[in-house]
Amino acid sequence: MDAAERRARELLRSVVSAEDFSAYEELGFISVPGRGDTASGYAYLLYPHRPLVAYETAGGRLLSEYCVRFEDEGERLPDADDVLAKWIAVHGREHELIATANLNRPGHQVDPGHVSRDLARLRAWRVARIGA
Repeated sequence: MDAAERRARELLRSVVSAEDFSAYEELGFISVPGRGDTASGYAYLLYPHRPLVAYETAGGRLLSEYCVRFEDEGERLPDADDVLAKWIAVHGREHELIATANLNRPGHQVDPGHVSRDLARLRAWRVARIGA
């Protein structure tokens, strides 16, 4: 891991919850509930340098992909900075982010099988963390 990614991870750790940071470290992505509320019925998977993937929280049905790009003076951001930029955008301006993103059907850029496996990994990870 290079110095820029280490700094980006430290910034990510200082902003997101301990659970979200652990998910990023262990799984490589973060799940953020829509409208900042787990009762919304949907959430987004935030991957580094990939579209946001919206899914139904109850059954895991994939809803859509939202392609957004964050750059630093034309340069690609470190992975953790890209995830943090998406996290901030979803938390602070979800409707604006979604309105300006390129909307695509599930599977346009991210393999639905991969996302389904990640959702299963996320469920198992959460169960292991709460001991259920």
